Amino acid sequence: MTNAYSFDGLVVFALIFISTCAYVRKVPRLKQWFLSEKKGFFGVFYKASVIGTRLHLAVSSLCVLMAVYLVLFR
Repeated sequence: MTNAYSFDGLVVFALIFISTCAYVRKVPRLKQWFLSEKKGFFGVFYKASVIGTRLHLAVSSLCVLMAVYLVLFR
């Protein structure tokens, strides 16, 4: 288990958040409802989905590296 207040927990949360928003962007019905706003509080979801879509290779490799780190060093 990772602690939410440690750096490891924050990195895991950010990676999961970015991956989830990128997945929601691929589903048309959810995209209209969830990612329609580009500014304000809900703009964070839109920006995370753009990061996840454009940097999918970096995000996926960071997910794998974080999983290996958590299994071996935690």
